[in-house]
Amino acid sequence: MDHTQTITKFLVDEFLPDVPAESLAADYDLLSGGVIDSLGLLKVIAWLEDRFDVVVDDIEIEPDNFRTVAAMNAFVQNARRTG
Repeated sequence: MDHTQTITKFLVDEFLPDVPAESLAADYDLLSGGVIDSLGLLKVIAWLEDRFDVVVDDIEIEPDNFRTVAAMNAFVQNARRTG
């Protein structure tokens, strides 16, 4: 299941309130672009765990898993398959 829209809406609501959700590209680098910092990353991880009922292990806290909407979507899909 594709969760891109749900993830995008959360990110826009939390970090980019003045940006329309449709203008956030799924491959935009949120970390390098300064949208999400280290505290924001923790907030995103906590939200993903709660919203999609997945567990993020310490070893999975790799920035590339959370760099883009597409990467977060792939991470959730993989975590739900293996979890």
